[in-house]
Amino acid sequence: GAVLLGEIPEAATLAFLFSISEGLEAYAMARTSHELRALLDLVPPTATVLGDGGERTVPIDQVDVGDRLVVRPGERVATDGVVRAGRTSLDVSAITGESIPVEAGPGDAVYAGSINGSGALEIDVTARAGDNSLARIVRIVEEAKERKGEGERLADRIARPLVPGIIVVALAVGVIGSLLGEPEVWISRALVVLVAAAPCAFALSVPVSVVAAIGSASRSGVLVKGGAALEALAAIRVVALDKTGTLTQNEPRVIRVVPAAGVEADDVLRTAAGLEARSEHPLARAILVAAPPGVVPIDDVEAVPGRGLVGRLGGIAVRLGRPGFVEPGPLTPGAEELEAAGATVVVVERDGLTIGLVGVRDELRPEAADAVLALRRLGAEVVMLTGDNPRTAASLAAEAGIARVHAGLLPEDKARLVGDLRREGSVAMVGDGINDAPALATADVGIAMGVLGTDVAIETADVALMGDDLRHVPQAILHARRARTVMRQNLVLSGAIIAILVPLAAGGVLGLAAVVAAHEIAEVLVIGNGLRARRTTPLPDGAAAG
Repeated sequence: GAVLLGEIPEAATLAFLFSISEGLEAYAMARTSHELRALLDLVPPTATVLGDGGERTVPIDQVDVGDRLVVRPGERVATDGVVRAGRTSLDVSAITGESIPVEAGPGDAVYAGSINGSGALEIDVTARAGDNSLARIVRIVEEAKERKGEGERLADRIARPLVPGIIVVALAVGVIGSLLGEPEVWISRALVVLVAAAPCAFALSVPVSVVAAIGSASRSGVLVKGGAALEALAAIRVVALDKTGTLTQNEPRVIRVVPAAGVEADDVLRTAAGLEARSEHPLARAILVAAPPGVVPIDDVEAVPGRGLVGRLGGIAVRLGRPGFVEPGPLTPGAEELEAAGATVVVVERDGLTIGLVGVRDELRPEAADAVLALRRLGAEVVMLTGDNPRTAASLAAEAGIARVHAGLLPEDKARLVGDLRREGSVAMVGDGINDAPALATADVGIAMGVLGTDVAIETADVALMGDDLRHVPQAILHARRARTVMRQNLVLSGAIIAILVPLAAGGVLGLAAVVAAHEIAEVLVIGNGLRARRTTPLPDGAAAG
């Protein structure tokens, strides 16, 4: 239109400025995508495979499931696997955002991109390079970009009718003005109105912010599955936390031994460990870890389902179990004290006499209290939902600083309670993503913890934490709120630009070149402001998630 009117310089300016705007938009999108794809650069291009002929170095895409890899100190783990030999500490900060190295030994899962510490490892491969944890993370986040949040849908709802509406306005300006005289002037103004009302900045305002915020969150160990999840996370007012594996470490430990008069604590542990030596009960490992050296497996051990173990030590009957199966006798006050502290009590008996108590508890995560405090400072109500007994739940909740506790819940009970909590405001449910799946699906935002390699958790949740640091939950909420603020700023800015430019263009105050320049500068401002959503903000107490 500008060319037909003989406005060659304005047409050239229009094309030039639009090209700059499109280039900046592509740069912004490519930059956030590059940051996400950079996760794959954590995987080394080759791996050392151990076979019958010894060690050989092969390209990573030739490594198959079942191969055994050798990972030397300082090397990165090439793909997901399970440690078969060796012990070490792994730096997983680039993957999960956790700064403290994690210990790994035989039987432990390890993930692509982890940096090996001081010990050599032999690892059995469980996933090819294209299917490992990092590759899945990248696919999930890239797919999430296609999901639109309320802000994106709002922008689209306004932009869609805006385009035909402005065309009608421009035609009206051109036709009505031409009927009044000077058609060339009014047709020129109509073209300027059309350019002034172009909703490019408006359409870019939210997507740029969402992509920037999601890419930034993924680098911190938080997978946000789309704009809808991001905006829902920003609106959270109630956070429901599962206990086992979420607030706690899911690794029961012996917290106290109460021996009977004349009996040594080590003797109690040694006897209990002898009975548990071949047991598969979850408490057995805790007792075996705490036991002193020199444990001898006890003969003729039999399990009494749901109650305890019995056996013989040098011809003397020994047994252990919870109170009720084995009576604490004179140690009853000690048993009650341990139960009040949230511990599971194991009573040990030898030759018909109670020789001691062992208190085992799944301890709180070290950062649990800090995370709860940070959530409360963000204005969120924190609630514990657990299937554990009320006494244990109340004890651990008190240590974590949680006042509201619902215990003894089945999975369907958790989902029902989450539905009830939604009447108080938007609810985020934090769990392990498997037995908490109904509650995760019911909540406004489901957050799965520690889900590297856990497909069920990733699919169920709206947000997935790659590590086990609870402080990532308040950090993610704070990050989402900042991104929402940036989105709103962009929407207001882009809307105001259209509202100001259209009347000025219709009145002939601004020419084509001036309108194009103002409009494209606005697009640059919107893109630049949207990229601010990449920044992270410290938690209210100043302690960022590990």
